Amino acid sequence: MPFLEIHLPKVRENAEKVLSLCKSFGIEVVGVTKVSLGDPTLAEILRQAGIKIIAESRIQNIERLLKNGIEGPFMMIRVPPKSELEKVVQYCDYILVSEPQTVEWIEELAQQLSKSPKLIYMVDVGDLREGVWYKEAVEEIFASFKLCKKARIVGIGTNLGCYGGVIPTPETLAKLISVKEKLTEKGLDVQIVSGGATATLRLVEEGKLPPQINQLRIGEAIFLGTDVTNDRVIKWLNQDTFILKAEIIEIKTKPSVPEGEIGFDAFGRKPQFIDKGPRKRAILALGEQDTVPKQLIPLLDGAQVIHASSDHTLVDITECKIDLKLGDFISFRLSYAALLRAMTCPHVEKIYMKEE
Repeated sequence: MPFLEIHLPKVRENAEKVLSLCKSFGIEVVGVTKVSLGDPTLAEILRQAGIKIIAESRIQNIERLLKNGIEGPFMMIRVPPKSELEKVVQYCDYILVSEPQTVEWIEELAQQLSKSPKLIYMVDVGDLREGVWYKEAVEEIFASFKLCKKARIVGIGTNLGCYGGVIPTPETLAKLISVKEKLTEKGLDVQIVSGGATATLRLVEEGKLPPQINQLRIGEAIFLGTDVTNDRVIKWLNQDTFILKAEIIEIKTKPSVPEGEIGFDAFGRKPQFIDKGPRKRAILALGEQDTVPKQLIPLLDGAQVIHASSDHTLVDITECKIDLKLGDFISFRLSYAALLRAMTCPHVEKIYMKEE
């Protein structure tokens, strides 16, 4: 079975550094644990680092946290479907919303359950994921505000990078700030301006984040020390926080191009091959069901991931100086997507490293 080493002290150090930087600019950090399937050990590490609000995208993950002794405040960062709203209102202190109808349903449930959830209305400033289009935002949010008595719209937010790959810039965030200013003119108390996720952290580092932004929802930077939207490693953070290890089940030298007519692989992809002559290859007991193999970063010099099926990952080890044998393990760092799948796969064992 492949296993994932989770280096808790390094995750905590990342969380503390991100929190310290953001605090110096008056920015609240919401710790996003969705990549971990609501892992209570990792949530507790964030709390130990000083992060108060834990954010999740699945109500089942919040239920897991509660069952394991992790208490709120919690934030639901995926706009909740109607079928899950009762639990969301029951368990979440903050809820991201983007539809007046959803606000109305939340208000009805808040009255029934005697809850007072705080709502953050999402504004689409260009990435084309969730949120009211920024040019139409003031009217829609103001109308939604009037629906609330028990529930309260306390802020606005946006998402950048996750769908359209739009990079946060002061100019892009100015659209969100303009919405805030117009709502304030209408008498709304907009306490929170949530300016995105890890992709926005770069602006904080460079001192370019508009001062009106007072909250960020951070997951990737804390857990991996990377920023995929800006295609960078965050050098002042740890990257060796999660290490995936998989066992070699075959070592053979074979041609580098398959023989026969090429169709599609098991995932509907048409693979491309470069003829490098005979190559020494290791097959690992690891596949697409466990992680995203093509986004693994080998820690073994000379190793290169070639391709993978659902249960097998092929690694070119021709250039490796170490004499590998069956039963040896190859170690990898992971991208965010690879970590997400590994954490949610029951076939990947999780091992918590409490000391370095």
